Amino acid sequence: MSSITIKQFYEEIFGGNNPDLDDILSVNINKDIGHFNVFDIAEMYKVAKDKPEMPYNRRTYYKISLISGKNKVEYADRTIEVLEYGILFATPKIPYNYTPQDNNQAGHFCVFTKEFLAKSKIGIDIDILPIFSNQSEFIYQITKEQFEQVDTLFGKMHTEINSDYEYKYDLLRNYLMELIHYGQKLKPITPIGNIKTASARITSLFIELLERQFPIENTTQILVLKTPKEYATTLGIHVNHLNRVLKETTGKTTGEIIASRINQEAKALLKQTHWNISEIAYTLGFEEVAHFSNFFKKHSEKSPLTFRE
Repeated sequence: MSSITIKQFYEEIFGGNNPDLDDILSVNINKDIGHFNVFDIAEMYKVAKDKPEMPYNRRTYYKISLISGKNKVEYADRTIEVLEYGILFATPKIPYNYTPQDNNQAGHFCVFTKEFLAKSKIGIDIDILPIFSNQSEFIYQITKEQFEQVDTLFGKMHTEINSDYEYKYDLLRNYLMELIHYGQKLKPITPIGNIKTASARITSLFIELLERQFPIENTTQILVLKTPKEYATTLGIHVNHLNRVLKETTGKTTGEIIASRINQEAKALLKQTHWNISEIAYTLGFEEVAHFSNFFKKHSEKSPLTFRE
């Protein structure tokens, strides 16, 4: 499965022959400060080659969209319909499909690379921020008042990116962080790592170890850790202790959490790749296709083929 790069993103939206493409992708910008750009959705519709639909794929960039209009967003096995106003926080971790339901669209979106918000520039790794975690709901319905508040912030971005101010990208970085914090306050998620207990530390380390194995990006990538005992051994604790801790902090056993995450990835691969069932089973650590099919039926109540269709 391919990943969509920043350049491919622009080619999809504006067409590969856009004369401004090389300017947009300035070598100096990519090299020195990472890439950032901001768009007005209504204006984009006027110049876009085709209706701006974002197909399922893994992306190498982050995207935040302020939405006004009817849209449908699909990811994993979920479908979210935005009827009026919404805000979306997309990361390279989450493949998704974004489909406008009509041409009456407005709002803004910005795209940026991880280098633009490098830890050396903002003091934190953006991937550990709650809004970009796997616990985040990814897209939020918002009110007209909230839309107007965020619209003002995007307005500042548009003004600044078109200015000749020497330090404009530092200012844009600040606006972007303000936008991220706004999103985090819509439905706050408490980072497990902030709870200073031994159980929370073990839970945090387990989740980090689990997530480090995903996403599966090619058929030669195979899960290394598959069982509770393997995770416990890697963490240097007894499997019974790991089970007790996870049951206490999450309400689920180690096996249940692992199975849920593998099932989530299986759904993504079935929907978003053309790999055959045998290849998907192999990458997820199943030696027999029948074992994978039984696992998937147990957790999804459908066979892999039925789910794919």
